[in-house]
Amino acid sequence: MNTTSAPVALVYIGDPMCSWCYGFGVPLGQLLARFPTLQVELLLGGLRAYNTQVMDDALKTKLRGAWANVAQRSGQRFSPALFEREDFIYNTEPACRAVVTVREHAPQLALAMYHATQQAFYADGRDTTKAAVLGEIWDEVHGRTKEAWGHIDFLRDFDSEAMRQRTREDFAQAQRWGVRGFPTLLAVVNGQAQMLTNGYTDAEVMAERLAALHLQTKKASE
Repeated sequence: MNTTSAPVALVYIGDPMCSWCYGFGVPLGQLLARFPTLQVELLLGGLRAYNTQVMDDALKTKLRGAWANVAQRSGQRFSPALFEREDFIYNTEPACRAVVTVREHAPQLALAMYHATQQAFYADGRDTTKAAVLGEIWDEVHGRTKEAWGHIDFLRDFDSEAMRQRTREDFAQAQRWGVRGFPTLLAVVNGQAQMLTNGYTDAEVMAERLAALHLQTKKASE
């Protein structure tokens, strides 16, 4: 399929500590490899933002089942480290804010930061609710790039009221759009956003939907 048939951009609404979003990285990567000119704009949804409750055994049992399903569907690797802790508070706001911080200061690296945070949390068992860990992830992402994207004082900016507010705005926008589940992917065609997928979807299915959207747009303009 020719990449010129792709829409102008995709809007991806998700959360770096959402297991199905982690799994979705596989078909999303396949889709972007097929359409390398596609631009992806991230909007952070806030799956468990501002949660203050320590994760109990019931939630651990629920998550074990969900993560097993994601692993089976996507092939992604999961660490059991989270379930071995007795003090973990599953608050996804810091991880979302970390991605927002990168997006606002170095947008070319936002998706890389998003995926690296997922990898750190799910595959490596690192505590991505902690600023220090998120700072380490940023250093790893930035260190892998060969180009200078400008100076970011990550921890200072991450902790700023401006980034806290910008993250709240992302959550509010997702709610205004009626997005209740992650991942959600919108295709922007001629400035109009249309639903591409809500939930985990294989790359081939998404590619077919992109082609259909392009055909509809082409016919409408004739």
